[in-house]
Amino acid sequence: MSKEPNHISGYKDHLMILGVLILLTIITVAITQVELTALNTAAALFIAALKATLVLLYFMHLKFDQKVFLIMTVLVLILIAAVIGITVIDYIDRY
Repeated sequence: MSKEPNHISGYKDHLMILGVLILLTIITVAITQVELTALNTAAALFIAALKATLVLLYFMHLKFDQKVFLIMTVLVLILIAAVIGITVIDYIDRY
C-alpha cells in the first residue's frame, strides 16, 4: 500500500471560498433586481457554474487530487452538456 501525502486544506482556505460563494450568491440575487432581459438568465447561469466549479475544486478536492479525476469530471460535464444540448435542439425542432 503506497503512502500518498494527503492534502488537508486549512480553515483559512475554506473560509475564503465560503466568503466567495456567499458573495456570488448575493450578486446572483442582486442581478434579479436589474432588468437585463435575457441576460438575467445567462448571468445567473454563469455565476452558478462558477460557484459549482469552486465547490468541485476546493470542497471536493479536485484541485489537490490526481489530474485524472479532474479530466474525468470535465468529460462527464461535457457529456451532460451534450445531452442537454441535443434535448434542447429536439425540443426547438418540434415547434
